[in-house]
Amino acid sequence: MPYDAIIAGAGPAGSACAYRLAAAGASVLLLDRATFPRDKPCGGGLTLRALDVVPVPIDAVVEDVVDVAELRLNYGTSVERGSGKPLAVMTQRIRLDALLVAEAVRAGAELRDGTKVQAVEAGDAGVVVTAGGERFAGRTLVGADGVNGVVGRALGLGGNQAVGVALEGNVPWTKLDRSRYGGRIVMELAVLPGGYGWVFPKGDHANVGVGGWEREGPHLRSHLVRVCREHGIGLEDVEGLRGYRLPLRSPRSAVARGRALLVGDAAGLVDPLSGDGMYEAFVSARLAAESVLDLLGGRAATLEDYGARLGRSLSAHLWASWGVKVALDRFPRTTFALATTGLVWGAIEKVVRGELPDVTAARGIARAPLKALAMLGRAAGNPGHAFREA
Repeated sequence: MPYDAIIAGAGPAGSACAYRLAAAGASVLLLDRATFPRDKPCGGGLTLRALDVVPVPIDAVVEDVVDVAELRLNYGTSVERGSGKPLAVMTQRIRLDALLVAEAVRAGAELRDGTKVQAVEAGDAGVVVTAGGERFAGRTLVGADGVNGVVGRALGLGGNQAVGVALEGNVPWTKLDRSRYGGRIVMELAVLPGGYGWVFPKGDHANVGVGGWEREGPHLRSHLVRVCREHGIGLEDVEGLRGYRLPLRSPRSAVARGRALLVGDAAGLVDPLSGDGMYEAFVSARLAAESVLDLLGGRAATLEDYGARLGRSLSAHLWASWGVKVALDRFPRTTFALATTGLVWGAIEKVVRGELPDVTAARGIARAPLKALAMLGRAAGNPGHAFREA
């Protein structure tokens, strides 16, 4: 008998989708080329709104709780923001992903880790996945296999309008003052095109890194050296240094066709401004599970409504995020001044905590500076304007 769903990739999006489907009674095969536990390069932060859509408790892997954001422009003007309420929790992917995989298995999903997906075929009646030299039949297929995933390439799904790159590593607290960085995220804005530098607190270390446009790849190491120097860190004290790519979805790209769909990084669902993909991973996992269950229950003939559901959930936020990203590149001082005002930051905090769906939903006197930010984004050629039209 075919599986109800085959999921290629057991990262946060794939495992969360597997958990939701298995918990609903579907037969699920979860495949991943790595053997768990395994680590992944990532800042490791989950905003409060991301926690709202994680399908299982993750308290056991939370290493720090952030309630302060320290923002600095080009290593000069610095602003601290925070209302005293939590903004995000910090974890490590090796721990978070292992927990999510275990919960998916506990719910009834069958895990085949250490099993690389080699080919996929999709037809009107179902799918066939070749992995680890075996062929598996399924009624539906979820591609959660990342920026270079086999599923998207094989089926002509996904497609990125831009790709970012990042370089990060870990600094033990023995080499850094924990009292200075604990409970806060530090973001160095406008220090490289298309991104920022950061210091994020974890359990026994801080994560330090830089990210920007893909063309910045050859210069990331020198950018990281500067961030480290600004925070009294020697590059020799940064452990596990590694780079990775950040997919940024085109608003016109297809994320579902027939009985297959993409979630998380495989669908290019990374926030263009922050480079965070956790919230988007868990939202797409929930929506994907709903679409698969609709098909399995006879309420839909295909998974193609998933794309529209995803657009309704994320498009306004992606449009606004793209606007601030390009505005910060072209008009850094004005954009920084507007974005760090109490009014705008209050709206951003509400979005991060899940109290607003996106900044376009803000009301009252915050609307004026938010409109000014949107105008700066348009003047900078906001490439995300099509998300509003999609």
